[in-house]
Amino acid sequence: MNRDLTLHDAIVAGIAVAAGVAVALLLRVILRWLGKQAARTAWEGDDIIVDVLRTVAPWAAVAGGVASAAAALPLTSQVGHVVNQTLIAFVMLTATFTAARVISGLVRSVAQSRSGVAASATIFVNITRIGILAMGFLIILETLGISIAPLLTALGVGGLAIALALKDTLANLFAGVHILVSKTVQPGDYIRLSSGEEGYVRDINWRITVVEQLNNNLVIIPNAKLAGTNMTNFSRPEQKLSVTVQVGVGYDSDLEHVERVTNEVVEHVMKDIAGAIPDHEPAVRFHTFGDSRIGFTVILGVGEYSDKYRIKHEFIKRLHQRYREEGIRIPAPARTVSLQQAGAEAVIPHPRESLDVAG
Repeated sequence: MNRDLTLHDAIVAGIAVAAGVAVALLLRVILRWLGKQAARTAWEGDDIIVDVLRTVAPWAAVAGGVASAAAALPLTSQVGHVVNQTLIAFVMLTATFTAARVISGLVRSVAQSRSGVAASATIFVNITRIGILAMGFLIILETLGISIAPLLTALGVGGLAIALALKDTLANLFAGVHILVSKTVQPGDYIRLSSGEEGYVRDINWRITVVEQLNNNLVIIPNAKLAGTNMTNFSRPEQKLSVTVQVGVGYDSDLEHVERVTNEVVEHVMKDIAGAIPDHEPAVRFHTFGDSRIGFTVILGVGEYSDKYRIKHEFIKRLHQRYREEGIRIPAPARTVSLQQAGAEAVIPHPRESLDVAG
């Protein structure tokens, strides 16, 4: 210490700290007002930035006040250097966390806007956050005069061992990145694996893919397994899809009448039921002379996969009612069973096919 601490020095240092605290409080008030203004805009980026600044800016103001107070005090060069290095490290650490929050928040916002769903793929957010924190940590060490060359060398030497130890984890990480980059699966898609699991993709993170089934259960699938299995994506290249319903009518039916009535039912269902495609063109295709009926397929238009159950349910109800009104018969399979015993013969109606039993 070059000189003794005086009352004047203490007062100046106290004023500097108080000024830093006052500025921090003022910044909180201003940023709270900015947050309300940002909430009125459609862009989510300004909300993220203001939210981060509300946490970081007051602490930066306090650090500035402490730095000014330290400069006003008669500290030795060694103590002053330690204080300055500590404040620099604190400011840089704050800036690193700020950058990580802002950039990862923007990445999340972009991911949500691209996928068009509420849940986003967190794998890119996590990679971004880890990368920024790692770079910030290295820059802080270099700024404090700590050489990072030995650390980088050690990381390079140990990288092979780490890669071998985390082989499965790294496989899932790169598989998740590949899935998202190739756009074969995105959050919000409805998928079905060859192993039978199916549902909506809710998230793809650094290790797993979360699939929500229609019964609200979650299926956790490792990314490597998802990338290496046969899969049907019902949401790509578009969410709209066709659903078929198998129907049969008796041989005595007027097929022109059947086709016309069925098309009318399809048109009404497409216009009345939520999730259907109103401009879907009805399609009835006869295809089979069955044992007791003429079989045909009705093709319905569905907005997305989960809507098909409601639409098929309503279509079958309405078609059955309309066929009853029009006198169109949907025959049940019938058989005739002949029983012969001691010269007597009895004929018993049963599901169709002849069956002779001799006693």
